Amino acid sequence: MSESSNEPLFRAGQFEVSDDIGRNSSANPTMGDIIAARYSRRGILKGALGVTAIAATVSPLALMASSEARASGSFSFNFKEVEAGVDEMHHVAEGYDADILLRWGDAIFADSPAFDPLNQSADAQRKQFGYNNDFIGFIPLGGSDEHGLLVVNHEYTNEELMFPGIVTIVEVEKDGKKVKKAEVAEADRARIDIEMAAHGGSIVEIRKEGGKWQIRRDGRMNRRITADTPMMLSGPVAGHDRVKTSADRSGVEVLGTLNNCAGGVTPWGTYLMAEENFHGYFTGELPAGHREEANFKRVGVPGNSYAWGNFHDRFHVGKEPNEPNRFGWIVEVDVLDPNSTPKKRTALGRFKHEGCETIVNKDGRVVIYTGDDERFDYVYKFVTAGIYNPSDRTANMDLLDEGTLYVARFEEDGTLNWLPMVHGEGPLTAENGFESQADVLIESRRAGDVLGATKMDRPEDVQPGKNGNAFVMLTNNTKRKDDQINAANPRAKNAFGHIIEIVNPDQDHAATRAKWEILVKCGDPSIAEVGATFSSDTTQNGWFGMPDNCAVDAEGRLWVATDGNSPADTGRTDGVWAVETTGEGRGTSRLFFRVPVGAELCGPCMTEDMQNFFVAIQHPADEGLDWEPFGRPSYFEDPSTRWPDFSDGMPPRPSVVVITKRGGGKIAI
Repeated sequence: MSESSNEPLFRAGQFEVSDDIGRNSSANPTMGDIIAARYSRRGILKGALGVTAIAATVSPLALMASSEARASGSFSFNFKEVEAGVDEMHHVAEGYDADILLRWGDAIFADSPAFDPLNQSADAQRKQFGYNNDFIGFIPLGGSDEHGLLVVNHEYTNEELMFPGIVTIVEVEKDGKKVKKAEVAEADRARIDIEMAAHGGSIVEIRKEGGKWQIRRDGRMNRRITADTPMMLSGPVAGHDRVKTSADRSGVEVLGTLNNCAGGVTPWGTYLMAEENFHGYFTGELPAGHREEANFKRVGVPGNSYAWGNFHDRFHVGKEPNEPNRFGWIVEVDVLDPNSTPKKRTALGRFKHEGCETIVNKDGRVVIYTGDDERFDYVYKFVTAGIYNPSDRTANMDLLDEGTLYVARFEEDGTLNWLPMVHGEGPLTAENGFESQADVLIESRRAGDVLGATKMDRPEDVQPGKNGNAFVMLTNNTKRKDDQINAANPRAKNAFGHIIEIVNPDQDHAATRAKWEILVKCGDPSIAEVGATFSSDTTQNGWFGMPDNCAVDAEGRLWVATDGNSPADTGRTDGVWAVETTGEGRGTSRLFFRVPVGAELCGPCMTEDMQNFFVAIQHPADEGLDWEPFGRPSYFEDPSTRWPDFSDGMPPRPSVVVITKRGGGKIAI
């Protein structure tokens, strides 16, 4: 989410801002409180500049000398760094190709219609690649790193960039000056239905031929999933009264998924879609005294950001008050069967899931990490009750229906306690409004409140590493107050975020106690007041803010994608950075790829052989006022970039890009 000084003009940007207000009113300690208690101010040289500011890092593990690190050759990434900046193009490290693989509107079936931005329809969109691609997963076919299924989430829609003829720019008086304002025409049913068809996910067979990746439009497993796709609730919440509606008296059958941000791929080759900001799709008002009133307030329902409820009663809480309880879950899709019914795995809890990254634990159980992407909310993990069977895929297909959900409490001494979210244990009882495990899961946020979980700075991706560790992306928290300044997080209104590394004992991801360290605090380290803690070997191109998605490659190296580096405030676009996590180079960051103006970098995903790196470019040309050379609202007819087609009349198109080394070989080796 952008933290620029300009207020968003359009609905999508306003949705992100309104979503990020922080709805956790519990008295649980914040991450700042925990860090303040753990580290003393006396070790920080306040007001120092340059290298001194960088070296005043939060953890002994991050203290290093750049000259010694360079001499020892301890940096594991080998590429010439991209120069940070802003323009209409994407940029990749020298010696690499970054090819457009899939664009919004591209045909993904043999009978898909050609993309016609001036004559869109819901029927056409259901057979075309969706909008705002986010999470990317690669599921090999036949064990190949050059033939597989690409699974891609489609998070939300930018109406002003999607549809022609709906934006009017007018001049208004503001603070004694004339400023431009964008007015968007009210949506009709046809436009809403196109938006709904552009949400969800795409499953597309791809193959590398002659060194380049190609779409297999005749792939029998190709599939579009939308906001209307029939699905099932499974696990403890399935059939509960709180998820029954007039259209589904059973409380089991659900239509669609939406706001699918990050996600995951299971060891048995299924696709996990995380439902994040579901609240914004609901309108209306609950009947007075309705039992869901407190529940909806905690998650921000109704968000009133989309007009879907004007045409579809299920998105109007006054008409279908239980419908919001059917969103906010992890959806599992069997990609090998295009006719299978996706299942919402309710045992993993209901909140604004950013991702759902899995790992097989040393004892055979499967562990899933996930963050709740809002200021002052929590980090979770789920541990299956059953054991993964690598030789029997069918035996694993319902593993995610039984297990234990945990929420994180970060302790002052650097330990991490995982608190079980089990009905009847501790405060999760009827006396506190939890009549069953279904209630605990429907109201996971409130359950975390009463358990005393630690309020975090927008938890996004949580990615398990290769050595029993996990990396937590904390994007930002500009709501941090002055009285929360502390030695390890010495900044009010934290606009840049930080990354935490969890270290599990004996590489046991199922352990209920672990250790934690801050890997890096983000922002420009040359400005002492920012308090960033990158290694002193990080260049002016290498620092970043707002870590969002991440990936760990086959060698255990960390790649971080960002969301919110605005041209006006940071002088750079978002991108993907290589971040050292071990040795003397720990905390060093280098820019590998950057996106065009207005865009966000999502879904970094590398094949196991490390020769193919997929990244998602979301909402190119968004806003426009932040980039001085453009300096005006950006919309369909007048976008700040026409990436990736650069063709008159063709709007900017969210796209998946595949990065390969020229001549072949592993990425950054």
